[in-house]
Amino acid sequence: MRILWLCNIMLPVIAESLGLSGSNKEGWLSGLSGKICSEAQTDIELGVCFPVSGEAIQGKAAGMTYYGFSEDTAHPERYDTAVETYLQRILSEFAPDIVHCFGTEYPHTLAMTRAFQRPERTLIGIQGLCFVYADDYMADLPEHIRKRTLLRDFLRRDNLVRQQEKYRIRGAYEKEALMHTGHVTGRTDWDRKWTREVNPYAIYHFMNETLRSPFYGPKWELSSCERYSIFLSQGNYPIKGLHYMLQALPDILKSYPKTHVYVAGDEITRFGTWKEKLKISNYGKYLRELIAKYHLERNVTFLGRLNAEEMLERFLGSNLFVSPSSIENSPNSVGEAMLLGMPVISSNVGGVHNMLASGREGILYQKEDIGALADAVCYLFDESHEEEMLAMCRAARAHACRTHDADANYRRLLEIYHEINLCI
Repeated sequence: MRILWLCNIMLPVIAESLGLSGSNKEGWLSGLSGKICSEAQTDIELGVCFPVSGEAIQGKAAGMTYYGFSEDTAHPERYDTAVETYLQRILSEFAPDIVHCFGTEYPHTLAMTRAFQRPERTLIGIQGLCFVYADDYMADLPEHIRKRTLLRDFLRRDNLVRQQEKYRIRGAYEKEALMHTGHVTGRTDWDRKWTREVNPYAIYHFMNETLRSPFYGPKWELSSCERYSIFLSQGNYPIKGLHYMLQALPDILKSYPKTHVYVAGDEITRFGTWKEKLKISNYGKYLRELIAKYHLERNVTFLGRLNAEEMLERFLGSNLFVSPSSIENSPNSVGEAMLLGMPVISSNVGGVHNMLASGREGILYQKEDIGALADAVCYLFDESHEEEMLAMCRAARAHACRTHDADANYRRLLEIYHEINLCI
């Protein structure tokens, strides 16, 4: 059985074979592809295609055939019909029995469904859904912030309103792609609901996510972490909800003045040089304004981009993990924190409730309830609740070990491939 994967990035194992630095995103796919290619009893021949910024590339690495096709991923709101031509060539050469698209967020998924035109052999894995995320993009930002346009936003034609509109455009591509597939994989009530609403005829296959390999094995320990520290895995744009965390922090500091928030990802608040002042985004400036308003300069550290090992170190070194997003499906960062057995607080959005049982495995709160977020942090910081917190950590780890069991998820994927193949 010949399976062609469509991925959003060049897999790290392929990048390594080319002497390139690989992306930190979706690194778990390397482990999954490695299992498929090294498994003696599997009947699968794997091909992988992905966007590249330069010329198209092709080759073999780690037992798979790979194809890099040219696409402007910096502007995912733009649909390029040339991508269809690239993908038609790949399909003609590899001749897959099944095409598996990982995610819908980029227009190459729509291009693939148009190029392949075989919905009964097309499988789309749901990650996030832009057409749903668009409605929550502003994430309770004040009206004057939503409408404000800075120099950077004007020059790039990229203010918050335009960013939200780009999500709506990408969402339209998503919907068409979903209409052109006969099969989807998902893992939450949320993604099942929305995919069925778009395409009630597509067969829904339940499959949990496998996480990045460094997160299997290590275990968080209260005695080894920085007390009263909070980790957020990113805060680059409003959906990720960093502004909620900053608004909750003053109330937390009243009870726990040593509280410190660490934020991974692009440092969009940089304002040191004149170039950085000219380049700062509206949302980045809003975060700076909140930090200044609440005098949080000594309580917030932006870490920049971290690789998997660096992320692991920061998870293990933090007292709490918080996911304050305005919308999510099932964030891998929550799964990683649970797998490590650390205390987790998350907004109760999308499919997060399918990952974590509030009160037993962590704490969920309503996204716009800043007071509830502050109360949850203070509750888990309170030493009188230590035993209850540690019980939550054990329960979360046990749940995550089942949900993110790499071998079980690998076997489930093979089952899905064979189910699809038998239905053809």
